Amino acid sequence: MKQVVQNYKSGELAVLDVPVPGCKPGGVLVRTAYSLISTGTELMKVSEAGMSMLGKARSRPDQVAKVMQSVATNGVPATYRKVMGKLDSYTPLGYSLCGVVEQVGAGVDDVKAGDLVACAGNEHALHAELNWVPKNLYVPVPDGLEPRHAAFGTVGSIAMQGVRQGEPQLGEVALVIGLGLIGQLVVQLLGASGVRVVGVDPDPARCELAERLGAVACGDPESAAVEAAVAELTDGHGVDQVYLAAGGGSNQPVELAARLCRDRGRVVDIGKCRLDLPWNAYYEKELDVRFSRSYGPGRYDPEYELEGRDYPIGYVRWTERRNLACFLDLVARGRVDVEPLVSHIAGFDDAVETYQRLKDGDLKAVAVLFRYPEQAVEAEAPAVAVPSVNVKRSPLRTAGTPVRLAFVGAGNYATSMLLPHLAGRDGVELSTVVTTTALSGANAQRKFGFAGATTDLDAVLGDKAVDAVFVVTRHSSHAELTRRALLAGKAVFVEKPLALTEDELAGVLAAVEESGNDRLQVGFNRRFAPLLTEAKKRFGARTGPASLRYLVNAGRLQHGSWYLRQGTEGSRFAGEGGHFIDTASWLLEADPVSVYAVATSGNDDLQVVLRYPDGSTATISYVTNGAPGFPKETLDLVADGKVLRLDDFVRASVHGRKRWVSSRLPQARDKGQNAELAAFVRAVRSGGPMPVPLESLVATTSATLAVRSGLAGGVPVTLERAR
Repeated sequence: MKQVVQNYKSGELAVLDVPVPGCKPGGVLVRTAYSLISTGTELMKVSEAGMSMLGKARSRPDQVAKVMQSVATNGVPATYRKVMGKLDSYTPLGYSLCGVVEQVGAGVDDVKAGDLVACAGNEHALHAELNWVPKNLYVPVPDGLEPRHAAFGTVGSIAMQGVRQGEPQLGEVALVIGLGLIGQLVVQLLGASGVRVVGVDPDPARCELAERLGAVACGDPESAAVEAAVAELTDGHGVDQVYLAAGGGSNQPVELAARLCRDRGRVVDIGKCRLDLPWNAYYEKELDVRFSRSYGPGRYDPEYELEGRDYPIGYVRWTERRNLACFLDLVARGRVDVEPLVSHIAGFDDAVETYQRLKDGDLKAVAVLFRYPEQAVEAEAPAVAVPSVNVKRSPLRTAGTPVRLAFVGAGNYATSMLLPHLAGRDGVELSTVVTTTALSGANAQRKFGFAGATTDLDAVLGDKAVDAVFVVTRHSSHAELTRRALLAGKAVFVEKPLALTEDELAGVLAAVEESGNDRLQVGFNRRFAPLLTEAKKRFGARTGPASLRYLVNAGRLQHGSWYLRQGTEGSRFAGEGGHFIDTASWLLEADPVSVYAVATSGNDDLQVVLRYPDGSTATISYVTNGAPGFPKETLDLVADGKVLRLDDFVRASVHGRKRWVSSRLPQARDKGQNAELAAFVRAVRSGGPMPVPLESLVATTSATLAVRSGLAGGVPVTLERAR
């Protein structure tokens, strides 16, 4: 593999071929997609390497002190050999990247191969094609966040730790001195915290950028405009906190901080600048000087960083790993915007030239990214295997009349959209409801007439009188509950999604093969909606490929919704995207062969393009920031000179040689739950085919899961079916 290195003695920069690091226990091997150049820290190191030996000594008095101690202990000759040997060696560069997990070491269970992660550490997140990263120095990238934006994670954590040290409060005013990469991020983080910000930097372009990103006013440190802005915003008292994000040998930043800070204000040093504190100025105002240690608690602690020993959250709320995850979450939700900071994206092979241009000043940049060849150009599209299953069906149990149904879960969807259609239905007996709390089970039993209520799932699965089990619980439990019910010989109706990962889907299919029980239905109800089935019938058969557009105006979730728990419950699209993919595939009468997905920066809005065997395409626009009053679902199908239009399951129309327009539904939209449940009950009673073939359920689930891979790679994902 290739890696960027530097010889500190000669200043030489090179891209070397080096061995691939091993995947040790307690970490993951990551293939880099993008890595970020720290235009402050790294360029300082590059510049120091080009100095004379005297210049190096002057720039690093701390290292000179160590050398002198070594001379006293080991003598001049031994110390000289030791120092020269260390200087005349290649050292790595880089500490912030985003990439794809290639291999998982023993003891790691929070990510798997193929997952996108952001990584930190000047020994582990290097400018290299592959890096081994210990557990506490990587975090999964939120769904929809672009890899080049996730590569900012480490510098974002540095800025975040600095802001935490300042303890900002709503309504305060802060001064940020130095508007380089860290300073620009500090400005945005303070703005997200409800703090008004004044920025200081001698570069007018950086001042203008900071104002675009939320600063109230910015200017040169010598400018009277800065002092005027501070006086106006604080009624002459001075700012509540100052963040030193500047570098260099000037003492001007600490002097300016003292002049513009209020009594007992806070001064936080994030950058590496001169700190000759003017005693009188700091004493008279009793200023609180604080230092920010890199990414946060855990930094420089080998037990935390290398051995993966986390600090209890009750004692250390924000560790470096939690800071990293928090920053990525803010970027994913649009609270911090890193795209305006990207001045240049260079190919990894051009790393030496890029560093030289930065050092010489030919390339003026706030942030520079390296893009790695494997991510930039794919020899062939990545593929996701669509699993197949060979079932030797076990003899069907003769279903009694009525069919006896058990429900696992009695939440809002079960009680509002499913049970009202089943309670009192001829040929159906609601046998048992299983809930985690006794009261919710008692409520469902009383309202819908279940014969019994329990919290014991095993008792229901072992009850031979129960013909079918409905799984209507939270998404993370669907696959496991479905697997257990299939192995118990029950017909299963599981609400979407069937599975949140490829491994979960494989587990369900393994249960089908083991038991010979393929009596499975996923709650893809829209294909059963009367209005849509009538429109499809009116549209008629196709002879050529079709184009389908499906707009889903999903809207924003309320604060606290369990749908927001992406770490355990998956993304919103993973949870409900199967609805729309299934509807498209049913209308096009085929399963997709590839998936391409892109996301808008900072939120959950997705564009998913599905391609089908006959050349048809379906585009699903899943948006969360639309107008609440606009219809939730609109669909257009175009082929053979005809157009089918569906308006939110309220009205449908077909335009062709003849025009057909449905009557407007007078009240509630019928999205097909009643017809779907009728078909399921009929199949269980008769022993006939399930309403949707198992192969179609698997194909839809695989396509839904492929969206995440598509977002991570930025290229179409092929859906390969086993032969």
